[in-house]
Amino acid sequence: MQKEPIVPAGGAPPAGPYSPGIRAGNLLFVSGQGPFDADRKLVGDTFGSQARATFANVERVITAAGGDLSGILRIGAYLRTLDDFAEFNDIMREVLPAPHPARTTIQVQLPGFLIEIDAVVLLPDRA
Repeated sequence: MQKEPIVPAGGAPPAGPYSPGIRAGNLLFVSGQGPFDADRKLVGDTFGSQARATFANVERVITAAGGDLSGILRIGAYLRTLDDFAEFNDIMREVLPAPHPARTTIQVQLPGFLIEIDAVVLLPDRA
């Protein structure tokens, strides 16, 4: 099976030696996305605004691969503090359609931002 890098137009360039997404068959593995614009500038000064910007970046990678948010099978959510856990649940319900994906949420020391999200996505068959 071949691996295909997915690099969305208008997205922030990777900060290291990785692809924003890797497609393998009908699976897409989305690298950790944070609340950054295309110039790698931080977006948002609250947890809610950063979380929504981060989900938008995840969606940008998924869309570039031909999918949408409904295909997310699993997310990893990395929060600077678990004090934001309840708000994260509310935003996740708002952004992701049911049935909701499997999820792991952990507290980590993030460098200058409040949230990072990675994902595994089931993509539609290619035409």
